[in-house]
Amino acid sequence: MGENNSGTEVPPNQTIYINNLNEKIKLDELKKTLHAMLSQFGKVLDVLAFKTLKHKGQAWVVFEDVSSATNAIRQMQSFPFYDKPMKIQYAKTKSDIIAKADGTFVPRERRKRHEEKGKKRKEQHDVNQAGMGLNPAYPGAYGGAPPLSQIPYPGGVKSMVPEAPAPPNNILFVQNLPHEATSVMLQMLFCQYPGFKEVRMVEAKPGIAFVEYENEMQSSVAMQNLQSFKVTPQNSMLITVCKEVDDRI
Repeated sequence: MGENNSGTEVPPNQTIYINNLNEKIKLDELKKTLHAMLSQFGKVLDVLAFKTLKHKGQAWVVFEDVSSATNAIRQMQSFPFYDKPMKIQYAKTKSDIIAKADGTFVPRERRKRHEEKGKKRKEQHDVNQAGMGLNPAYPGAYGGAPPLSQIPYPGGVKSMVPEAPAPPNNILFVQNLPHEATSVMLQMLFCQYPGFKEVRMVEAKPGIAFVEYENEMQSSVAMQNLQSFKVTPQNSMLITVCKEVDDRI
């Protein structure tokens, strides 16, 4: 099922084909990282990768629309993904055929109904949050995470919610991450912006991380572009500028 012909010979469609992927990466981690990294270009419906020798180092990513797939190809071509430059083109094979081969095929009507149910659940969740005074459209919402003032840190409980806008800082504080998030996954997202230095996660507190840039201007650009980015459909990142860094790290 290899896709050897060049991208110009394949008509644009919602599914992109990626090869030259690092074969040492575990399948689950590969799928999650690709999903997290490519969701910035549009809604990702599915990420397909297989264990078979024939399909190693390859993946198919199904977007909701063609424009998202096109943007992903343009901007992520040759991106150093796990130290290997990705090769991306439009998929030659229909995504449903791939899904059938993998045994994960869901008829489009059923998939649509499932998405509509999920949308209704989210809308109800948003209404519930609004009733509690947590408007999810407001970037300061916790998205279901406990208030930071209740998170214990070495040295006692300390509120980390700034009373006023924090001054610029080259270190960002990221919250509301899914527990399965890894430093590699976050690195793939944040290293797209100039000046990226490192990601630091807190083992004792899953769901939060610190991301460091070379200067305040660069960290500000990354924060603006990735604010509310959905790592998963349920987890929108909440990014703030670090305040009193020494007390947090």
